[in-house]
Amino acid sequence: MSKIIITCAVTGSIHTPTMSPHLPVTATEIAEQAIAAADAGAAILHLHARDPETGRPSAATEHFMAFLPEIAQRTDAVVNLTTGGSALMSLDERLAAPKQTEPEMCSLNMGSMNFALYPMATKINDWKHDWEKPFLENSDDLVFKNTPRDITHILTELGVNRGARFEFECYDVGHLYMLRHFVDRGLVKTPLFIQFVFGVLGGIGADPENLMHMKRIADKLFGDSYAFSVLAAGRHQMPLATMSAAMGGHVRVGLEDSLQIDKGRLAKSNAEQVSKIREIVELLGRTVASPADARHILGLKGPTKTKF
Repeated sequence: MSKIIITCAVTGSIHTPTMSPHLPVTATEIAEQAIAAADAGAAILHLHARDPETGRPSAATEHFMAFLPEIAQRTDAVVNLTTGGSALMSLDERLAAPKQTEPEMCSLNMGSMNFALYPMATKINDWKHDWEKPFLENSDDLVFKNTPRDITHILTELGVNRGARFEFECYDVGHLYMLRHFVDRGLVKTPLFIQFVFGVLGGIGADPENLMHMKRIADKLFGDSYAFSVLAAGRHQMPLATMSAAMGGHVRVGLEDSLQIDKGRLAKSNAEQVSKIREIVELLGRTVASPADARHILGLKGPTKTKF
């Protein structure tokens, strides 16, 4: 099997500060946890920003630039910036930082979808910030918008115009067909890096048979012109990542996707999750990819062509 790329999604926009004291919020916390995750074996760092005062998800370029230079100076890991941000952000807000900083990689959700976080709100009574509970509860009427026009705009602005490659986040089978559509239009070039996403309410469930099905459909649509990775939300994180590694795929962990390291036990850092999945994949006989390996596998433009 080829070398396995470990991606670490450091903070995200789903979990709120009350849920874990270990969720990085400030620029210093995000930078330190990202660098530690890279030191533990993550070749790619998938990054969101937060308002350091409130912990709320942020699209502000200044919040990204508060940690991106530090990460770039202290690790050679690939920086992958979100274009999803939060479902509450406009497309222009979501793209402001990636357009200015021109990273090697960006994430790209391959369709609009319900993004239902509201069940999380029932598990906590004492909130650290007053925005957290309404943020979660109101997701029962929330649609994350990424229409074909939006996707075209992202591919053009960040891919064609700025040379980024993409982590194509596919939350259901239909997203694979949408990706095929953009390959056929010539806006997406192979080889592809497809992130199968499981366990988000509104997307495909975190069932092993769903991973097998997503892989079969991707094989049908893309042949040998793609690589796949797996992220699964919450308690499904490690089991499905392990399954991906056994199938020859890549893996994604991080506090964006799960706050736990074991059942009922919070992860103390992103690096703890990276270290755990690294141990698992090496026991399966896989060799962990370095950042240089990841750049070669994914055909990235290199860190000298970014603007941070």
